[in-house]
Amino acid sequence: MDEQVWLVRHGETEWSRDGLHTSVTDLPLTPKGEEQGAALRERLADTSFHAVVSSPLQRARNTALLAGFAGERVEIDADLHEWRYGEYEGIGTPQIQQTVPGWSVWTHEVVGGETSHEVAARCDRVIARCRQRGGRTLLVAHGHLLRALTARWVDEPVALGRHLHLDTATVSVLGDDRGAPAIAQWNG
Repeated sequence: MDEQVWLVRHGETEWSRDGLHTSVTDLPLTPKGEEQGAALRERLADTSFHAVVSSPLQRARNTALLAGFAGERVEIDADLHEWRYGEYEGIGTPQIQQTVPGWSVWTHEVVGGETSHEVAARCDRVIARCRQRGGRTLLVAHGHLLRALTARWVDEPVALGRHLHLDTATVSVLGDDRGAPAIAQWNG
């Protein structure tokens, strides 16, 4: 089997629902987020994975658990942590744009947070481990991080992620098309 990387964005939290940047704040899932995580169980039940890897944050770990992946079966990888937003933690883009017109995590500095180059380096390490492992890997993580990882999968700069809308508790699939990295399914 060709290698594939399946991506699951965690279920809804209060801040993801409200459009607030959430990285180091370790929020739980909302009741809707728990329902979303449980609904993933049926969607993923017929797919076998060589590895299941989660961000260390509870919203991702609990989504993996609700989706049917528990205990030692789930590897925790700190490189899957969400983009660190520094001074923009808990703040939405419209509020940031009041003081930094046109601001976007994809195109501007994240004051006190990570640069796109630092995020790209983490994504590249995750991709290298997935390729080394081979087979099918499931990654459970966060919106901006998974969008950045997808950009790096197809050999593009992290900024490509701005064009990849990603809802909570969705499944996306990365693979290869005739030897070239490809996005096989997105935001499903």
